[in-house]
Amino acid sequence: MRRNCALTPGQLLKFYLALVCLSVTVATGFLLVGVKMILIFTAIELTAVTIGFFVYCRHALDFEEIEIQGTRMIVRKFIAYKETVVEFNTRWVRFSQPQEHAKVFLIEQTGQSVELGQFIRREQFKGLIAELRPYLG
Repeated sequence: MRRNCALTPGQLLKFYLALVCLSVTVATGFLLVGVKMILIFTAIELTAVTIGFFVYCRHALDFEEIEIQGTRMIVRKFIAYKETVVEFNTRWVRFSQPQEHAKVFLIEQTGQSVELGQFIRREQFKGLIAELRPYLG
């Protein structure tokens, strides 16, 4: 399960460079006419856009993954460049049914649990759980 992002980090970098070039060109035009205040506003604009793009890039590669090997269920979550790996025994693991308006569901085993499903629609929870149930013992 991956985050639905419109642009890859490479495409975003190209768009960002085009935006910077356009902003600097417009600012230079106004500067040549004698409007020096435009530099302040251009710097503020580019700073805000840069911060927004950094936040976007930080989460563009996020994913959740479930891998089943025999009696082992390995759940990997990669959120904001931080990877979490939790291993469960398929004989003991259970899924909690998502609540009415919940955005995630839980995979639980004695003493540990993981929230999953933040990148899929609510309607897909039951299908995913039904697809995983045959692998549980």
